[in-house]
Amino acid sequence: MKLYHHPLSGHAHRARLFLSLLGVPHEAVELDLKAGAHKAPDFLALNPFGQVPVLDDDGTIVADSNAILVYLAKRLGRTDWLPEDPRGAAGVQRWLSVAAGELAYGPAAARLVTVFGAAFDPQEVIARAHGLLRRLEAHLAGRDWLVGAHPTIADVALYSYLARAPEGNVDLAGYGAVRAFLRRIEALPGFLPFAETKAGLSAAA
Repeated sequence: MKLYHHPLSGHAHRARLFLSLLGVPHEAVELDLKAGAHKAPDFLALNPFGQVPVLDDDGTIVADSNAILVYLAKRLGRTDWLPEDPRGAAGVQRWLSVAAGELAYGPAAARLVTVFGAAFDPQEVIARAHGLLRRLEAHLAGRDWLVGAHPTIADVALYSYLARAPEGNVDLAGYGAVRAFLRRIEALPGFLPFAETKAGLSAAA
């Protein structure tokens, strides 16, 4: 397998993290986004949206980080990470939708402002981030994982941008259950850290 990625992309880290947790041998191909490698014709042939990550599994091309998580779990028969029962599957899908929605437009967007200079309204995206964090804090009260009794791809999908939320000036200090959740993921065998930047609240850390 080959994974096209960028080390500062939380979406790409999501895919790299799951590959590492699964212990899947693969080639990690770093794209120079500043140089526009993601807009080059050869890469656009793999993903017309011009975004990382992209997985190439011996000619089977899978773009989009959440799609890659689903593909890998299905491809390797890992029903522990992606349950097949209706309730479990629906629970995972719910949080994949959160990863593509509230997470992307909250913590991820706030980090895009400080790390990449994105033109979002900082106050708006930080407020969205705290709205999501309050709901996560309530959901995680009394439970270890987002769905069921063990980690699933739902947990992987949310980890990267939650862990680096302080880089976008989103303070995690008031969310003890969320911080404990992040530590549980980091304690899993095969965990792969997400690159840190000295941005936002992390600049003083």
